[in-house]
Amino acid sequence: MSPAAAPNQLSRTATAWIAIVTAAAWLVTTLAGLNDQAAISLGFIPGRWSGIPLLGPAVPAFLTPLSATLVHAGLLHLGLNLLILLWCGFQVERVLGARGLILLYVVSAFAAAAVQWLAGPHAAAPMVGASGAISGIVGAFALTFGQQKQLVSSRSLNRLLNALWLLAAWIVLQLMTGALAGFQGVLVATPAHVGGFLAGLALERPLLMWRWRNA
Repeated sequence: MSPAAAPNQLSRTATAWIAIVTAAAWLVTTLAGLNDQAAISLGFIPGRWSGIPLLGPAVPAFLTPLSATLVHAGLLHLGLNLLILLWCGFQVERVLGARGLILLYVVSAFAAAAVQWLAGPHAAAPMVGASGAISGIVGAFALTFGQQKQLVSSRSLNRLLNALWLLAAWIVLQLMTGALAGFQGVLVATPAHVGGFLAGLALERPLLMWRWRNA
């Protein structure tokens, strides 16, 4: 490996590690036959944020926006999320760096959970999957790399509209995945996707400026 190649490769490891940990968590719970229990114990249940107690062992409610990213409703659900994560994540990480990518992922996971809670604060069905956090990466990708079709004369509004088209496509993919996989007892959480995506839009420019602050 040449010295010039090393920094570029090292700067793009966070996306791969997130994908590896996510896939490994699903594999362990699947092989152990604990997918249903994992959805309850690790998934984000909006009602828990509203004070509704959960019977049985579970991670603290404030951590569930992150722990929920490790639980998926099936191989199709996991596969679609990892495909989009790797496709967009490597590109976003190349621009924002590993730390920026991780911060974007974590904040987007919490933003997704917060918007889902606002949409149904007493919901008892668990929200599982990394799609809320990945939505933030998709949002940052849309602003940074999205093809800017000329829809309106305002440049800023045009970028936003193009990004929203990508959000719509991402939500439709999630809904189709849920229909094909026959998700039962878990949320196919459109508000969470919107919340994560908006976090990505909001964080893209500040993280970009922070990454290159000394350039």
